[in-house]
Amino acid sequence: MTEAQGLSRRGFLSRSALVGAGVVLAGSVDGLLSAPNGLAQPGPAGPGGPGYGPVVPDPAKRLSLPQGFRYTIVSEAGVTRLDSGEPSPTNSDGMGAFRGPGNSTLLVQNHELRGARAAAGPLVVPTPVGFTYDPAAPGGTTTVRADRDGRRQGEVVSLAGTSTNCAGGITPWDTWLSCEETEDRAGVNGFTKDHGYVFEVDPVDQDANRDPQPVRALGRFAHEAVAVDPREGRMYLTEDAAAPNGLLYRWTPPAGFRGGKRALRTLGATDGAFEAMLCRDAAGNPVDDLSRATQVGTTYSVSWTAVPDRDARVVPTRLQVTPPQVTRGRKLEGCWWGDGGAYVVTSFARAESPVPHDGQVWFHDPRRNTLTLRLRFGVNPTPDQDGTNFDGPDNITVSPWGGVIIAEDGEGVQHLVGATERGETFTMARNDLNTNEMAGPVFSADRRILFANLYEPGTLYAITGPWRPTR
Repeated sequence: MTEAQGLSRRGFLSRSALVGAGVVLAGSVDGLLSAPNGLAQPGPAGPGGPGYGPVVPDPAKRLSLPQGFRYTIVSEAGVTRLDSGEPSPTNSDGMGAFRGPGNSTLLVQNHELRGARAAAGPLVVPTPVGFTYDPAAPGGTTTVRADRDGRRQGEVVSLAGTSTNCAGGITPWDTWLSCEETEDRAGVNGFTKDHGYVFEVDPVDQDANRDPQPVRALGRFAHEAVAVDPREGRMYLTEDAAAPNGLLYRWTPPAGFRGGKRALRTLGATDGAFEAMLCRDAAGNPVDDLSRATQVGTTYSVSWTAVPDRDARVVPTRLQVTPPQVTRGRKLEGCWWGDGGAYVVTSFARAESPVPHDGQVWFHDPRRNTLTLRLRFGVNPTPDQDGTNFDGPDNITVSPWGGVIIAEDGEGVQHLVGATERGETFTMARNDLNTNEMAGPVFSADRRILFANLYEPGTLYAITGPWRPTR
């Protein structure tokens, strides 16, 4: 997931009504458009169609893009090397992009490496002295430097000794929050410390990344992503967990907390309010799981339930509060702040829902205390065949050229899926190398480059071309 420019771009879907390959999205936050709930096909490719036309097969069989677009490889696990000499790590997932000196881009890249370090293979995140939380854990982040044309300038470890760094989010003060999608305790996999936390990474100031410490106030659970309300300072955090499904959490800062670089380090373990979402339907009945919703435009009222022990010292947070106190969600994934609220992605729900689907996108409006279903992915009928249908929404980002870009983590052929503000979907990129997920799409500050990861082998692409408004 991830989502590196969203706090500076508001209103990214306020006029949308997305209807695509098994995708339906209701529109305006202020008033739903009259959108059918059936499943449509993608908009027509080519002249007059959405996006940039059909993708052209890549002769190198790596990444197919529309005519006129090209990619370069910024980093690749085992091929490029860190400034310190070790190979770039693998399992590239969520990513944030930040403006660097001289019109460069600084990309903080998660590496979702899990389990025992010795069993994680040779392409783990190195553990430099001063930047390592738990020497036994294989994951972390690297910060990649690219020039204004996306050419590689270097790469350093900015966080080490963490586990299962999945997605995250950016802060209004231009740092990256890297989320551990695990609940492992000290002693598991040889770990010397507890895991399942959020860590803050400064893309510019490496000294600020020394002695990494978890932001314990944000809870310990299988974190996926986080979106920060730049006005209120609240943070919304998704939990990718099952048996039972995870929760959407909200952290409200304590009185007087103003944010800013290194401010999170001043928080105590129980500072601020840590709560889980409860939804009620129009009749006032508690909703047990978001996956049950089948109608785009479904709107629930939202309240919040306090979580007694956010550090989950004995009982996981999602088990401390249960329906009807809270509402669960199947594979809560990406989370993005925009349009005055938080967009929240859920993924595959073929068993929980009366109408099986392969994902949803919800919008939480904190002013109205509502949660509205904006998008629903139907079940992909041909995931391994033609590569024109989509499933498994994961990371989501806003395109400065209109609409959104969604990274697909589904079955079979994997894509970057574009969606215009008129409500038509298109293939922005197709992974021709393997069936691993795309991840971490994000634009450079000057809008010229779309950066995106291929999870494995761990490739960071810079995509350029004849960008134009897709509205």
